[in-house]
Amino acid sequence: SSVLLTILMWNDDPEILFTLRTEGIKHGGQVSFPGGGKEGDETIEETALREAHEETGLTPKNVKVVGKLTSLYINHSENMVTPVVGFVEERQEFTANPNEVAEIFTVPISKLVNGDYSKIEDWRLRDLDYKIPLWDVHHVPIWGATAMILSEFVEIYQEFLAIIE
Repeated sequence: SSVLLTILMWNDDPEILFTLRTEGIKHGGQVSFPGGGKEGDETIEETALREAHEETGLTPKNVKVVGKLTSLYINHSENMVTPVVGFVEERQEFTANPNEVAEIFTVPISKLVNGDYSKIEDWRLRDLDYKIPLWDVHHVPIWGATAMILSEFVEIYQEFLAIIE
């Protein structure tokens, strides 16, 4: 599987695109990056672009794929996910596929790198207690695999900023 970490470059402060998954589907009610399973002989990048198009209406030809982040095994769904990073410079409207996406929203990268919105909470999941790292930038917190992917991206982004300053 793969997901597309989409960076929208049409504002002064670049934004990352997220989806809130429709209730009743796998990982329903959770914030995620658009993505899903590979079909046929697709590459990881082709899968991420196709899934983002299917879920949000993102125009694949407008995405400049710049790389991948670390693949992540998701134990609960027994799935290996590779995050693909892509930039979108041309403004476009998004349309949520109601079968998979309840909401599409964006978060400015500056809101993520300042550290004000990342926290750790005590949660009880599947009858076990956990300390859950999350991003509190939406009425549904970003946690789990999406938070882990986002954390890696933010760390790389901060290292990049330190180099260019």
